[in-house]
Amino acid sequence: MKMKKHVANGVALILKICLVTIFIMPFYIAFAYALKSPEETMKTGLAFPKQIYWENFTEAIEVSNFWTAAKNFFTITVISVVLLMVVCSMAAYAIARNMKSKFFQSFYYVFLAAMILPFQVVMLPLYIQLKDTGLLNTRIGMILTICGFQLAYKKFVYVGFIRNIPLEMEEAAYIDGGSKLYTFWKIVFPLMKPIVSSTLILNSLSVWNDFQIPLIIAQKPEVRTIPLTQYFFFGQYSIKLNMAFAAFVLAMIPILVLYFVMQKRIIGGVMAGAVKG
Repeated sequence: MKMKKHVANGVALILKICLVTIFIMPFYIAFAYALKSPEETMKTGLAFPKQIYWENFTEAIEVSNFWTAAKNFFTITVISVVLLMVVCSMAAYAIARNMKSKFFQSFYYVFLAAMILPFQVVMLPLYIQLKDTGLLNTRIGMILTICGFQLAYKKFVYVGFIRNIPLEMEEAAYIDGGSKLYTFWKIVFPLMKPIVSSTLILNSLSVWNDFQIPLIIAQKPEVRTIPLTQYFFFGQYSIKLNMAFAAFVLAMIPILVLYFVMQKRIIGGVMAGAVKG
């Protein structure tokens, strides 16, 4: 019996090590190539660099106009995430509390249908519309497009969460004379911290890593985002692999910081014990 238990523990440990290795390898490869010189890359492959080549980072910043792209991307990400959080939470609250109404039900099912609409279907009409309205090659055009394509899923998630929030707390606020807007921001929204934190990180990751929308909309260098600048490291006849990985490492740092800062809010159960009895 003890032998079987030891074997099972050994197998579980090996599987855990394999999984950790699989998840860590992309980060290792990124840092290894970002810190190597082109000559060492040709000779050593995936081995860690013997000598750190910091010039990859400086050259990547200069070639890709990294700080302009980072400024564009940071602005687009922050505004898009805040807009999605405010609009989706308020719209989801209205839908969740009025599901018996056919009007709000129709909105809910429209959002569900929009979730299965692929970007490629509306890519050409979107380009023409943005061009006609003067929003092509603008930050506003990218923000509106990104928010439009993420609204459906985020509202679906928020609606499911809000429907589990007890009505008793809202009714108490109404008895005290609170309006619906006051009740939402002071009672309901604070209880949504777990789902808001989760969607905040998911939205940030989605916007930060988005490539398709900037590729269609941001054609001028001054409005390009970080993933789009990395694309230009891979030419038809040459590949600047080390600089591409250096730019990738620089772009990865902010989103990792955000995750480590917000992970406690995701794991914590703020809803626990909100209503008793």
